[in-house]
Amino acid sequence: MLNLNLNLNHFMRKNFLPILCLLSLFALASCSSGSDPKVAAVKRAVDVARLQLEQAAAEFDSLPGFPRSLMPKFKVVEPKDWTSGFFPGSLWEGYRLTGDKKLLSEAEKFTARLEGIQYYKGTHDLGFMVFCSFGQQQQALHDKHSAEVIVEASKSLISRCDPQIGLIRSWDFGEWNYPVIIDNMMNLEMLFWASKYTGDPVYRDVAVRHADITMKNHFRPDASSYHVVSYNADGTVESRGTFQGYSDSSAWARGQAWGLYGYTMCYRETGDAKYLKHAERIADFIMHHPNTPADRIPYWDYNAPDIPNAPRDASAAAIVSSALFELSTMVPEARGKAYFDYAEMLLVNLSSDAYLAPKGSNGGFILMHSVGHLPADSEIDTPLNYADYYYLEAIGRYLALRGLDPQRI
Repeated sequence: MLNLNLNLNHFMRKNFLPILCLLSLFALASCSSGSDPKVAAVKRAVDVARLQLEQAAAEFDSLPGFPRSLMPKFKVVEPKDWTSGFFPGSLWEGYRLTGDKKLLSEAEKFTARLEGIQYYKGTHDLGFMVFCSFGQQQQALHDKHSAEVIVEASKSLISRCDPQIGLIRSWDFGEWNYPVIIDNMMNLEMLFWASKYTGDPVYRDVAVRHADITMKNHFRPDASSYHVVSYNADGTVESRGTFQGYSDSSAWARGQAWGLYGYTMCYRETGDAKYLKHAERIADFIMHHPNTPADRIPYWDYNAPDIPNAPRDASAAAIVSSALFELSTMVPEARGKAYFDYAEMLLVNLSSDAYLAPKGSNGGFILMHSVGHLPADSEIDTPLNYADYYYLEAIGRYLALRGLDPQRI
């Protein structure tokens, strides 16, 4: 969930020649970036993002909660909502991209609203809630307080792991015995960070075991994933299915994005080649799926029955773009370029008028046309705060790989 430029040195040590070749190609393009229409599109997007974030922050400055979506008015959520960390995180991303001190001030203010969530043990989504907010703050300010909040949140998160099953429990509702959703892969990054910061391997050990068992039980032979896998008390699989996708056998688009991002991150944090191989298999599924539209912004489910009229999900596209930029640095040159080119295509298309909100519109959100939970008739064809977060992260990663300073493009 944190910016790629922090991790390039790690990848350079592991894959020096492939990355050197890849970056040299981007450097050549960067020499003429001033006339590059792709860079121009991203520059315009950064300008829009700054104004949109300032608009949303101003509207919520004196109000409690966090903006999540438009339905059609602001859907406001409290700190315990799984999306509460994304708006503060977007403010931090916006500050990093622009240097705007207003965004810095608002980022600190909205992050502070999540102070108490570090002790909350009723969710598996503390990574989203804390690492996207306090994690971004710690990255920007290198402050001890943020680090302490992250470590405490990591303690709360691993309390949801049953040692017999070896996985962090997702929900506490429904008829499942012990549900685990693919989204949970995204919360492991905070645990890896906590082990590196404290020197205590307990957080990393939980993350690795969760990733290993999820890889074994969540994925089909074609590398697509189920949304929900539930476990019996002895750790055997109780059921496989979906909650937010079209059907138990379908490939929910954002679920595939979570898997790609999660296993790319796991390879970064562990260097274990099995995670890299798995991330590449997921990438191949996404990039070559026959139901992918021409602009590559996926339908909300790859098996939606009303394709090509099914709603698109910009949030899934943003997550995939960000993940593929990182994955492009981990593999040999030819594959790296393929991943980069696909990620760039997604980013540029998201930055077009078809998905990027006009300034002053869209309730202050940056992207249009995402899908939250279509089977529940919830958040359909609407902006979503996590779409904005991963879109801004993808922009930062893209510009870093192009060797461009976002404040000078």
